[in-house]
Amino acid sequence: MTDEIPQHTLAAWKDFPDALAERLIALRQLVLEVAGDNPAIGPLEETLKWGEPAFLTSATGAGTTIRINRHKKRDDKYAFYVHCQTDLVERYRQLYRDRLNFDGNRAVVLDVKDELPVEAIRHCLAMALTYHLRDSGQAARSRADPVNPRP
Repeated sequence: MTDEIPQHTLAAWKDFPDALAERLIALRQLVLEVAGDNPAIGPLEETLKWGEPAFLTSATGAGTTIRINRHKKRDDKYAFYVHCQTDLVERYRQLYRDRLNFDGNRAVVLDVKDELPVEAIRHCLAMALTYHLRDSGQAARSRADPVNPRP
């Protein structure tokens, strides 16, 4: 996967205000960086799910799908979404309830006017992209730490 934004992703965001599109591009870049920092995640497949840019760990099966898009068709909110049947958002709440906002059991919601809380979001993304490694016990056998890939 390269940092070049695929046409299908650009098309999904083409009518968004510039400020929202810039935030989504920054969030997309963070997803790619987190995946690139941890070999256990493997290459990401970038596609559309429900018309929203989505990232899958198809090659390794290491994590759950992450989708990124504006939130509830609002131009001032954006989010990343994980599968609603995981416990990820509950884990995020336990760790970051004072720093992040959530929607139900599937989304971390961000405000366009606020600075991206990079370290908290990076950690949440890493947890999602390695979700199946932890569940299956493979993380313990992996040389790479799936949650904290940097020494």
